[in-house]
Amino acid sequence: MSLEHDLGSLAIDIAREAGELARTRRDAGVAIAATKSALADIVTEADREVEALIRTRLKAARPDDGFLGEETGAERGASDVTWVVDPIDGTVNYAYGIPTYAVSIAAVRGEPTPNEWDALAGVVYAPVSGEVFHAVRGEGAWLGVNRIAVNPEVGPAGALLATGFGYDPATRPGDLELIGRVMPEMARDLRRAGAASLDLSYVAAGRLDGYFERGLSPWDLAAGALLVTEAGGRFGRAEPDGGPRGPLVVAATPAIFDRLAEAAGLV
Repeated sequence: MSLEHDLGSLAIDIAREAGELARTRRDAGVAIAATKSALADIVTEADREVEALIRTRLKAARPDDGFLGEETGAERGASDVTWVVDPIDGTVNYAYGIPTYAVSIAAVRGEPTPNEWDALAGVVYAPVSGEVFHAVRGEGAWLGVNRIAVNPEVGPAGALLATGFGYDPATRPGDLELIGRVMPEMARDLRRAGAASLDLSYVAAGRLDGYFERGLSPWDLAAGALLVTEAGGRFGRAEPDGGPRGPLVVAATPAIFDRLAEAAGLV
């Protein structure tokens, strides 16, 4: 059994446990702990508790690995593997009782920076639906026991796309301008679910044709990007050229990737 397969199996087990903890805490009532970069970016006690559980389980199983988490930051390890973790992706949904949130766990090799690492394994677990999206490098992408793939083609009505908005009000005009470029060019319709890891998983599963967004952090995309590429899709990321905008991410079926990337300004 390969290292990648071992990492993937471990990630699935821990994501399931972490997701059930998140769901249980949500059912019991979420306590708002703090705010981060802006008022809407809510951090809950559940975020911190779930990340602590993930970190503890990973440390017990693979004590030499590094860790990069949304809540507790980065810690280099003695091995060349780093775990990139979003304990609750879609925290605002979670806080409001909207069931669109997920646990995202990925194992990567190399520097813990998206353009510099090689993703080895990843899982996105949606606790409310019970869906487990998972991938291991070179072994395809899966939803539970079923292999998934991106849509092979897009019909004449256009592409079903997804996007998101950053929490910094200074970036909102740019987000709207980006949508204004993409929608007339190629979109059948647009979804904005509020959890990047699930948007990427849905591209991998053929539920969306493409996804674009500015400002994602490494933990938002680590597992989802691997799912997309292992499902036969394409993924691209470009750093901003100045101003308040964050990195631009585009993921899509190959049938529309180039057009979406051009419309979004990735290339």
